[in-house]
Amino acid sequence: MKNLLIGVLFTGIILSFGGGFYIGKAHSFVPPIEGVVNMEAGQAEGVDFSLFWDAWRVVQEDYAGQDSLDFQAMVHGAISGMINSLGDPYTTFMNSEDTETFISDIEGSFSGVGMEIGIREGRLQVVAPLEGTPAERAGLRPGDYIVAIGEETFTSDLTIDEAVRLIRGPEGTTVTLKILRGEWTESQDFTIERAVINIPSLRWEIMDNRIGYVKIFQFSEALRSDFRNIEDDLVRDSDKIIIDLRNNPGGFLHIAIEMAGWFVDRGDVVVIEDFGKKEDQTKHTARGNNRLGNHDVVILINGGSASASEILAGALRDNNNVLLIGEKSFGKGSVQELKELKDESSIKITIANWLTPKGVLITGEGLTPDIEVIMEDEDFEEGRDPQLDRAVEVLNNL
Repeated sequence: MKNLLIGVLFTGIILSFGGGFYIGKAHSFVPPIEGVVNMEAGQAEGVDFSLFWDAWRVVQEDYAGQDSLDFQAMVHGAISGMINSLGDPYTTFMNSEDTETFISDIEGSFSGVGMEIGIREGRLQVVAPLEGTPAERAGLRPGDYIVAIGEETFTSDLTIDEAVRLIRGPEGTTVTLKILRGEWTESQDFTIERAVINIPSLRWEIMDNRIGYVKIFQFSEALRSDFRNIEDDLVRDSDKIIIDLRNNPGGFLHIAIEMAGWFVDRGDVVVIEDFGKKEDQTKHTARGNNRLGNHDVVILINGGSASASEILAGALRDNNNVLLIGEKSFGKGSVQELKELKDESSIKITIANWLTPKGVLITGEGLTPDIEVIMEDEDFEEGRDPQLDRAVEVLNNL
């Protein structure tokens, strides 16, 4: 599977957004291990791997509950501990059942609450509630911290995948999230009814003074045809364009590259895939017709703009000096590969990071807007949109 997906994980419909995504088989690339004889296979220099076997022996010989020992579960637990020690919330171990569920989620859709979640500074956070979903209707916002799921499950030790499995569920059932926001001194409970999530790719209109407004909800396959359907109207009826990427958590990499091709020259770098010291960087370039390249453009971003959104915003700013307006983006720009192990368990492992065309790291940093406009609580409550107002003002003054 060579398509790349970028973002985190939706808790409704899944687009498996790990910032890029491949599937491979790990066991075809490592030395075989026959029982416990080949204990040195893959050992890093200076690491005393015999400590693991010492601990295994202590448990096997001295643990009081000998009859209850599940040696395969012990192996999986050891792998999970190793993966968790990396400190990367997007690198996770999954047993065979979780792996099967994960792959089926990529290929289909299911019911949930319709938001993307991520981990920032060790805390589970709402990246973006998606428009028209139960999460948005319940009042969740980007940046909300999820303290607990249900009455007893606190999130401090959960992976993203574990949290997703707890939040989603059958249509019509409910889940209660304990939320902490901004300056709140106490968390509040949000009880949300799950539903089948259907997300449009975009919404658009022609505003006053020939300003085209395009709200992109996700970088899905549908966006390709949907944008082509409005492109002639944008060329004919607008001179300036607002691209609204707020609360857009990502999607397919190739769709983000295709979208950039409407605005930048063919051959311009859209994003750089950086593999660290393992191999050379890969530069992904635009292949479009730059038909909207002569339009004045501004882009709206906020803390719910992640991954593919950050790639498109970074590409247009670096290549065309497009202004970013709003609040700092989430900062999700890593590439994951699913390595299937021999017992059908798997490791979803980060193999690379995205850089903007000028080499700016997205992961953990995000994009800082050129013009910062904060949405206050009063703006949400009273239906105001000072970020969009500022974008219109900027374009009218160009």
